[in-house]
Amino acid sequence: MQESFYRGRRLRSSAAMRELVRETRLVPSSLVMPYFVVDTPDVSFRQPVPSMPGQFQLSLAELEKQMEPAVKAGLPAVLLFGIPKSKDPVGSEAYAADGIVQRAVRMIKDRWPHLLVITDVCLCEYTSHGHCGLLKEGDKTGVVLNDPTLELLTRTAVSHAEAGADIIAPSDMMDGRIQALRHGLDKAGFYNLPIMSYAVKYASAYYGPFRDAAESTPQFGDRRTYQMDPANAREALREASADLDEGADMLMVKPAGPYQDIIRLVADNFDVPLAAYQVSGEYSLIRAAGQQGWIDEERLIMESLIGIRRSGASILITYFAEELLCKGLVR
Repeated sequence: MQESFYRGRRLRSSAAMRELVRETRLVPSSLVMPYFVVDTPDVSFRQPVPSMPGQFQLSLAELEKQMEPAVKAGLPAVLLFGIPKSKDPVGSEAYAADGIVQRAVRMIKDRWPHLLVITDVCLCEYTSHGHCGLLKEGDKTGVVLNDPTLELLTRTAVSHAEAGADIIAPSDMMDGRIQALRHGLDKAGFYNLPIMSYAVKYASAYYGPFRDAAESTPQFGDRRTYQMDPANAREALREASADLDEGADMLMVKPAGPYQDIIRLVADNFDVPLAAYQVSGEYSLIRAAGQQGWIDEERLIMESLIGIRRSGASILITYFAEELLCKGLVR
């Protein structure tokens, strides 16, 4: 009689069998789609982002048109980035009551009240120097003044809350910003508004295409004095722990794909919802290779996101969200 051995192929014998025993699943409720909205008098403004094929800078009216098919297909949440009509050293359009993100939030909540609107809180798209906070006058090193920046970030978060945002997501990486934002939101009466902290945000080369889309490339210096060193893992635990102690409700790891070990580390150590941001460079690498016919693009999109989900992320921020829903790849 033949000795028995493990026959793993029994559970791979058909598509239905593989679906039945699948351990990790992508579901619409886990997806968040980022959008770039521009403050422009041209209501038909729809500018392709060359380094992110298939993504656009959109006027408020075009944003509404772009979102409609995805919302109908089940898009549950969006993440908004604003491109202002003008920039200055203090990023004043970030916290203007009639700023572009604030108006976009109002439009979305009026049109689709059920949709979760997450707003990015940072100054880099709004400052004339492109850094995420205030700089000392005349400084050309790009070293951000941490504590003075917190006041402006708080003003930005409160203005988003007043516009109707459902989740505030600070991405600036200033020390103490979660505490400052939580205090400011509570003081303004927004006790129940959650904060999704970009707690673990690395100084990554994968952000290049985003900076084209958001027009946020630093004019000098870089962001390595405030974003994390890609070589560090244990530091991620310190950053996540600090943000939770200060009042964060959710955590984020960014980028996602190259940092799946960090996603798993954070997921194993903190029992809170964890988002992972599949950033612009990850998107563009897959899209460009797909356009060249070098890969099976659809399968690679799915595999990349399943890997991120399997690593421990419960929320997936990805520029593929629209496509996944509208093509019925996730259901």
